[in-house]
Amino acid sequence: MLRFKSLGSGSAGNATLVEARSSTEVSRVLIDCGLSISELSSRLGELSLTLTDIDAMFVTHEHTDHVGNARQFALKSKRPIWMSQGTQLATQALGWGLQPTQIQTARDHQVIEVGVLQITPFTVPHDAREPLQVTLTDGTFKLGLATDLGHASAHVIKALQDCHALILESNHDSDLLRMSKYPSFLKSRISGPLGHLSNRESAELLRHLLNPNLRQVVAAHLSERNNTPQLVIDALCPVMGCEPDDLIIAHAEHGSPWITLE
Repeated sequence: MLRFKSLGSGSAGNATLVEARSSTEVSRVLIDCGLSISELSSRLGELSLTLTDIDAMFVTHEHTDHVGNARQFALKSKRPIWMSQGTQLATQALGWGLQPTQIQTARDHQVIEVGVLQITPFTVPHDAREPLQVTLTDGTFKLGLATDLGHASAHVIKALQDCHALILESNHDSDLLRMSKYPSFLKSRISGPLGHLSNRESAELLRHLLNPNLRQVVAAHLSERNNTPQLVIDALCPVMGCEPDDLIIAHAEHGSPWITLE
């Protein structure tokens, strides 16, 4: 059984919890830690979990809303933390004062085993040192996570094939971004090939990923200023052929509900 829950998604902080269960073992991985440790602990507490119930962390890249409190998590939990070499250099992770075995290097398409979970990182186009997104599986079900990417490269599309569930970035509406009060350089960065996926681009990526086993899509990393849940629904639901209530949107404050694949 594989299940997952966004604990929070947006520019204020991102964290996703993934759990796999076998008949004898439970494994949990936290993807990113942009939430404060007190907020993370509070949201885990609502699930009757603590920091030490998590077996490992994976950091996708060095932007603060993803890595901002990863060091504090690792110091408090003593758990290993995986990230690319580029992310290690960008965050100076080797100087975080962790135990020598806590910082582990993740590489494109090299499988990481955490108990009954297998994590496969893959490179994405984003304005970071060496950004990685991931797929996770318990051997039966596959979850794909793809946020913080400027466009859907062939490598991304290949990595996300045959997923049973997706957490997919739908960051902004192009018209709202264009008309926003953001400075020109920021608009260009967000909408550029190393920025974030628009609703239209997210829908186009989703078209490439549709398969008979795809059960659930979670739209994530919505801009609070340049997007709305309704615009995301209007873009993604026609591609999925689903009703609005079937699309889950991860929110900044309460993330998403548990989604179970079994």
